[in-house]
Amino acid sequence: MQANRCRGTRIEQMMADELKSRGIRYRRNDRTVRGKPDFCFKMARLAVFCDGDFCHGREWGEDYLARHPMSDYWVKKIERNRQRDHEVDDILVATGWTVMRFWESDLRRNVAECADKIERHLTEYRAARSRQIYEYDTQYDNLLMAAEDEIPYCDGENE
Repeated sequence: MQANRCRGTRIEQMMADELKSRGIRYRRNDRTVRGKPDFCFKMARLAVFCDGDFCHGREWGEDYLARHPMSDYWVKKIERNRQRDHEVDDILVATGWTVMRFWESDLRRNVAECADKIERHLTEYRAARSRQIYEYDTQYDNLLMAAEDEIPYCDGENE
């Protein structure tokens, strides 16, 4: 397993290049976020994982590895990876994060479509955030400041 990289894989690099070409800023493998997501957007509380088809068990079944000489090892390994993925997802969602997981084959087939989903989520987050700020600003329109008089200000002509 030494040759299997935990970060900087080809599929991560494909996604990074696509996000960079769109001008989307991100953090990679942020250790401060549970599960160390491949791409992290802290303000939007979005964690993105790019999972390999084999190691994370896409189309998983124990008969899939029955022919392999080290099938016992791989079955335990992949089952533990899948269990850990679910645990990390549950913890992140419970703490207010949105989790997106993309399979290797989906990224290879169409990385732009996967990046569209991320961009759409970030756009919705920004729109919701701007509405919150706007609503906050308008609720104080009719209030007086502490130093203001209740008498309207004269422009100098009606003195």
